[in-house]
Amino acid sequence: TTTLVYYTTNASANWTFNFRGSASVSLNTLLATVNDSITIVFAVTNGATAYRATAFQIDGASVTPKWQGGSAPAAGSANAIDLYNFTIVKTAATPTYTVFASFTKFA
Repeated sequence: TTTLVYYTTNASANWTFNFRGSASVSLNTLLATVNDSITIVFAVTNGATAYRATAFQIDGASVTPKWQGGSAPAAGSANAIDLYNFTIVKTAATPTYTVFASFTKFA
């Protein structure tokens, strides 16, 4: 499953991603079986001041993504659209997740 969220208004601050199934369903419930996965793409528009994601959570618990190229983005992209791509794999029933992430600037 792939979900795309496109934030078309200019970002106004840095933010935290908190991945959930929905407001009432946890991602743990949505990904019921070990090795279940979901891909989430988030497109965020930046104006003259660029903002970025600074923290990542699944169901409110902190996670550290594994970034393509080995490093998280240090900044957002001014006057551009930043695309964050996350593939979340449930790796244990406890639950435990591996998050593969990439960041691309579109201008």
